[in-house]
Amino acid sequence: MTLKQRLSLDRPVVAPGIYDALTGSLAAAAGFEALYLSGAAIAYTRLGRPDIGLVSMNEVAEVISLVRERIATPLIVDADNGYGNALNVQRTVQLFEMVGATAIQIEDQTLPKRCGHLQDKSLIKAEEMAGKIKAAVDARRSENTLIIARTDAVAVEGFERAIERASLYADAGADVLFVEAPRSHEQLAAVTAALGNRLPLLANMVEGGDTPLASATELGALGFKIVIFPGGIVRAIARTAQDYYRSLKAHGTNEPFRERMFDFQALNALIGTPEMLERGRTYEEYGLSAAKVSSSQRNDAQ
Repeated sequence: MTLKQRLSLDRPVVAPGIYDALTGSLAAAAGFEALYLSGAAIAYTRLGRPDIGLVSMNEVAEVISLVRERIATPLIVDADNGYGNALNVQRTVQLFEMVGATAIQIEDQTLPKRCGHLQDKSLIKAEEMAGKIKAAVDARRSENTLIIARTDAVAVEGFERAIERASLYADAGADVLFVEAPRSHEQLAAVTAALGNRLPLLANMVEGGDTPLASATELGALGFKIVIFPGGIVRAIARTAQDYYRSLKAHGTNEPFRERMFDFQALNALIGTPEMLERGRTYEEYGLSAAKVSSSQRNDAQ
């Protein structure tokens, strides 16, 4: 079943955030039906910097490619604002689709952008964004590659204007609508009341962000079809890493922390080291066997 087909079912798709092939493989192994490659998470982990438009198109494409090498789970990719105008958006969509994106999210912020839950954002004109969505739709090679239109207008122009923008983006051909950072449960409900009959809707859960946290079940009951938890894994890992380094500095050994770690063998089992080594041995054996056959054929010919 494609992600597009999956969105027709009643229960929402829960897509946890990932930022590399390891987190992608762990999330896929946990049984999630789709994953969310977060631009913020890439900025946090690759650059050690905030989500303020520092990550480039090619850096995200590289991560998509590496994740795709490892897993086949549908991948929703945060493409920020498409890294420029409508023509830049087309190049972004073509590249991301080629390397394995299942859905591509584009927002209506100016360049450089900011995390949707940071303040002092600015937006391009709604008409320009509609053109960028149309450009994205025109650029994709497969109708199964979904275009997600995100508006950050709630924090800039107000809730009603955000709904108007999202409706315009639906008219431009978006497959999924994403109204970023509603400020209350009432606004979440109002999003689905206003737009739920048009297209599948996406909700974003950010711990400590502007939107009150709700479960995927609660959001599904409101009418949301996709629920993302984009930065949760980074916040969890950063907290654990901070505790780990502090423990090592204090004790000069990992012994006090061992119960919170995989040991060497367990981590290798997790990432498939034994299976890969065995696969390598089968090719070595094939090569030896092929060499023996070749040598025998040469001797017979003589």
